[in-house]
Amino acid sequence: MHISEKAIEVRYAETDQMGVVYHANYLIWMEVGRTQLIKDLGFNYAEMEEDGVISPVMDINASYKKPVHYGETVTIKTWIESYDGLRVSYGYEIISQSGEVAATGKSLHVCVKRENFRPISIKRHYPKWHEAYEQNKKQV
Repeated sequence: MHISEKAIEVRYAETDQMGVVYHANYLIWMEVGRTQLIKDLGFNYAEMEEDGVISPVMDINASYKKPVHYGETVTIKTWIESYDGLRVSYGYEIISQSGEVAATGKSLHVCVKRENFRPISIKRHYPKWHEAYEQNKKQV
């Protein structure tokens, strides 16, 4: 299983009145992590979108453990939690600068045709992605 890592420096605009990262920004960081994982595996979302295929979020959750503040650097760890040829679930850990888990999360996605939102088989339409996802998903 491949675990991607992406460092992000917390920007002032990402914090709230309490001086901590606003909760919705963790979802953006998960997207950054997901994009990095796909890049690590040798692929690119933009190329898929050029084919008229998009990958919307079907479900997402986050659990907040420790606050993160402006000026800190966090590391987003991302992996393929599960994959069945149609749906893919990604797992996330956001690690604080001190090495503590600041947040965890999961997101579920399906690839669909842009014009009608009908699901497509990754296995059939993108066999190289399928092979990479099979080889790199979390083993149960």
